[in-house]
Amino acid sequence: MPVYYQSAIGGTDADWSFTQTAAALVIALLSPLLGAIADHMGNKVGFLRLFTVLGSIASVCLAFTGAGDVWLASILVVAGMIGFGSANTFYDALLNDITSPAERDKVSARGYAMGYLGGGVLLTINLTMIMKYEWFGLPDGAAATRISFVMVGVWWLLFSIPLLKHVKEAPVPVRGKVMGHVWVGFRRLGETFTQLKDYPELLKFMVSFWFFSNGIGTIIVMAASYGKTIGIEDTHLIAALLITQFVGFPATVVFGKFAHRFGGKKMLYGSLLTYLVIVIMGYFMQNATHFFILASLVGLVQGGSQAIARAMFSRLIPNGRTAEYNGFLSASTRFFSFGGPLVFGLVKVISDSSRAAILAVAVFFIVGIVLLYFVNLAKGEREAGEGPAGPRIIVPPEQQIPHI
Repeated sequence: MPVYYQSAIGGTDADWSFTQTAAALVIALLSPLLGAIADHMGNKVGFLRLFTVLGSIASVCLAFTGAGDVWLASILVVAGMIGFGSANTFYDALLNDITSPAERDKVSARGYAMGYLGGGVLLTINLTMIMKYEWFGLPDGAAATRISFVMVGVWWLLFSIPLLKHVKEAPVPVRGKVMGHVWVGFRRLGETFTQLKDYPELLKFMVSFWFFSNGIGTIIVMAASYGKTIGIEDTHLIAALLITQFVGFPATVVFGKFAHRFGGKKMLYGSLLTYLVIVIMGYFMQNATHFFILASLVGLVQGGSQAIARAMFSRLIPNGRTAEYNGFLSASTRFFSFGGPLVFGLVKVISDSSRAAILAVAVFFIVGIVLLYFVNLAKGEREAGEGPAGPRIIVPPEQQIPHI
């Protein structure tokens, strides 16, 4: 999308940056409030449906943008990112409704693994269309890109249907008018801020998450730019992206099984240490082969680390506040997400070295690992179960929704 935004629509780097900033701010402000309202209404699936449709429609509508449509494209990108970011808040929150705490590492990993598989398949098709547009009888890569936007929107909505149709959340016996839900949402959002001190293990995990997710996010955002800076060709950058997707699918499944057997915290330690190795190797990277190796390593741990972190967080959330706290985590993470790219940029300016800049990202992983060490998961689960929302309800195996 950034390439199409600049080359076909005529937007600038500054336009794209402002578009990303606007989307991030809106999501950061909406997520915790919507999460609180969804918890109060017991309607996480309904909100997931709403934002899935919003994102899907926005993606399809991007096909109708062309030269000079900077404002329209920016608005649609913001709408699509709001749909994606907000839908993920409720998607993550459903983890507590569909499985027991003991199974969450494995189920969460399966979700990320299927995301890698589905994303990789569609990405392969779309990149083939864009790079070899003449095979499909298209006039140019821009036309192929516009068709890809439609395919993404349809794919997004189509594969959401099983979840939206079959997944049920725990019932909440609360009714009221819409404005009443909004008011309760604001009140519960305020309670989230004030009650964090009552859940010290949850708070420690969140701070750790802010740091290491910042490091992971920086690698995701800056990898292609860094590779291009040191001379990696565009075709090799695209190949590395596909490697990450398809290595990520089986690796994340295995990662979830190992976490179920050895413990999520140990596996999260392992993934963050692997990221440290990736950053150090990135500093010494010289050619495309090195870049492929690093892409494979990222694929091995990226989905697993995100899945296990999501599962660990779900075990620390007070009962009945899943959407609210997932929204709060999403919002706070976005507010802090500028840290990694900012450090990268500052080090690059000061040292005039992209290699020094990528090495500086290691700080986020080191701090995240150290903070994670002080998180007591067993104590955190007890705190969550004894909180204001009441005792945690464990769903018996025979009553759990089958894993898909």
